Amino acid sequence: MEEAPYPRFASRGRAFVYVVPCRDEDLLKLGFSRDPFTRFSTLHRRFFEFFDLDRGMLVDAERVAAARGIERQLIEAFTEHQATAPLAVRAAAGGHTEWYRGAHADVAATLRRLADGEGLLLRENLRPWLREHLMARADLLHDWSLRIVDTLDWARNNAPDDPGAARLRRALLDTWDMFEAAGIDVRSLVPASVSHWHEHGDHRRLFPDQHHL
Repeated sequence: MEEAPYPRFASRGRAFVYVVPCRDEDLLKLGFSRDPFTRFSTLHRRFFEFFDLDRGMLVDAERVAAARGIERQLIEAFTEHQATAPLAVRAAAGGHTEWYRGAHADVAATLRRLADGEGLLLRENLRPWLREHLMARADLLHDWSLRIVDTLDWARNNAPDDPGAARLRRALLDTWDMFEAAGIDVRSLVPASVSHWHEHGDHRRLFPDQHHL
């Protein structure tokens, strides 16, 4: 029983530099990526609450070479602030470098200066960016969520101990919470059966207080 995670698509031919601070400590991650959404997702499956999206920054550097150059300037400027990656970050994500502590204000100011000097688009506050990204793919959520709920219903009756069901359940709950974090009314985008599952499904019994774990 396998189901792909919520569909993701890269921005073709573009490269971005990102700075995302953690929500609960004075620590940030910087880097560059062709697909920031997927990058954030690989760092933490609930990146939308692990990172402080409202203080996040994203520069459209247009080309990989330009993105690498901006990243390199940031790394060289803030070497003394380098820190260890949080334990919550997935080791397999390769995200254990370019973490910095106590430098958010200065990193943000430097990134603004670099973006302005190159005439590049800088986005501050990544919540609207996340909303736009998700809404551009919202038409996929209807059928994707319905497939998962149908599969979970089958598993409950035929293979209740299948570990794959737990992964699917977590994927759907995380996606639901991600849309809500972006300020999107999920119920308007999914079938009624999916909304009913979210309100009354077996995850409520398994995780009555923390259904997203």
